Amino acid sequence: MSAGFLSRISLRQDASVQAIARLLVPQGESNQHKAAHHLLWVLFGDTPDRKRDFLWRQTDPGCFLVLSAREPVDTHGLFDIESQVFAPRLKDGSRLGFMLRANATLDRKCEGRARSKRHDIVMDALYHIPKEQRAHARDGVVQQAITSWLLRQGQRTGFALQPDALSVQGCDVLRVAREAGQGKATFGVVNVTGALCVTDPALFVPALMHGFGRAKAFGCGLMLIRRAL
Repeated sequence: MSAGFLSRISLRQDASVQAIARLLVPQGESNQHKAAHHLLWVLFGDTPDRKRDFLWRQTDPGCFLVLSAREPVDTHGLFDIESQVFAPRLKDGSRLGFMLRANATLDRKCEGRARSKRHDIVMDALYHIPKEQRAHARDGVVQQAITSWLLRQGQRTGFALQPDALSVQGCDVLRVAREAGQGKATFGVVNVTGALCVTDPALFVPALMHGFGRAKAFGCGLMLIRRAL
């Protein structure tokens, strides 16, 4: 099974780094996620053609949890890093609690188009509810949409969700500026906690390394796990 590294990474607090902290960690969540998308590559971009092989989640401005195939290397002296080998010993039936920040989408075929169109699962579910009912129905729709999405993820990646334990902590829209003149990338972000049972460790552990959902370059997809009590 796949193994990697789980790291706590934060910008150093000494004066030389804090002098440029506002440049590295700008104001505003969207700006921070765009900056972190580039900033964390400092630790993993060892060759010009390297493809991203890490997932990350911002815990506080300038502080991150990172799951990576390779150990992060700070050649510029910008970060404090605590890394440990990530090689969970799981078996069929292992019960875990989890925390996930995800951009959950579905692809739907459109008449007259060769390619399917990608939809945010929450916005897609709300679209089918009359506008005057959406505000009242929103919480239930979010819960149902995320539950259904995670059930499908589990079928594909070797875990069984415990739906009654699922809790939606937040559902927001993140708008990240593209390169100059190209507008903004907009995607939904859902934060959930819950419980699951591993059904196929050989599928589940590599899936943890690969991440769940989309927008992984912008801090989504990392599922953090712990043994259930």
